[in-house]
Amino acid sequence: MAGFTHSTFSLVFLIILITISSPVSAQLSVSFYASTCPSVFNTVRAAVRSALNREPRMGASLIRMLFHDCFVNGCDGGILLKDSGSFVGEQNTPANQNSVRGYEVIDNIKTQVDSACGSSVVSCADILVIAARDSVAELGGPSYSVPVGRRDARAPGTSLGDLVAPSEDLPSILSKFNRKGFTPREVVALSGAHTVGQARCVQFRDRIYNETNIDASFANSLKANCPRVKPNGDNNLAPLDPQSPNRFGNNYFQALINKRALLHSDQVLFNGGSTDSIVTMYSNDPSAFSTDFANAMIKMSSLSPLTGTQGEIRVNCGRIN
Repeated sequence: MAGFTHSTFSLVFLIILITISSPVSAQLSVSFYASTCPSVFNTVRAAVRSALNREPRMGASLIRMLFHDCFVNGCDGGILLKDSGSFVGEQNTPANQNSVRGYEVIDNIKTQVDSACGSSVVSCADILVIAARDSVAELGGPSYSVPVGRRDARAPGTSLGDLVAPSEDLPSILSKFNRKGFTPREVVALSGAHTVGQARCVQFRDRIYNETNIDASFANSLKANCPRVKPNGDNNLAPLDPQSPNRFGNNYFQALINKRALLHSDQVLFNGGSTDSIVTMYSNDPSAFSTDFANAMIKMSSLSPLTGTQGEIRVNCGRIN
């Protein structure tokens, strides 16, 4: 898509900035696997393409999974941990259960990567970061370089309150991102990931029946598939971006301007508040959105990684070694 070119210089500069910004992140590098598994990027890309050919929605699911991983104790693959005996993982926590999906895709990619490498040298955390990047590109968004070298957590994360709920208001959203070092502009750019994917009725029911900052015809079009009375239709799905649910673009921002956001937490980005001008800018400038989104994704995927001798390289992404 012509609208999704981006400045290579700006992305390279951001990678350099991230790399020198802290001792931990300094151990991440685009060339980290150059000698131990040079085919890792091609292997992941092919596996992601195959997964999206089977189910285009999976791209949005992998992008969402990365956010849920990185915002809880950093990008350490913790979200992939399953419950096992007395061990309590992250997969079935309230924030992830019936919400995050695609674990089997990551498991499959891990198997293919280990086979290509000849051993388990690539972390599950890195596989998730690469897979999310490739999902963006496969859906028509920007491609960008991601530094790698993360290691996997030996314990699940506990800061689940850092995740944004569908019902949250703008001040709370900005505050949560600010604590992670993100500016309001980066918050809006990352929210643009909702140009793809779907949400369950239980997440948008209150908005379509009780909120006033929503286009009436849009709300009415959703009610047949999302009845007012709970729990009828709780798991019925609707696209986050009604125009192009499986194609990455800037239509999401025009939907916000037209009061056609599916989630409350999206519409608050354009509701007379401090981020209105950013939404307007991205709706008019797909290239700016493309570049800013890529930069923000690189930054997010570099949140508090485990490196060096920290953590481990999991053989099975769902459980510690």
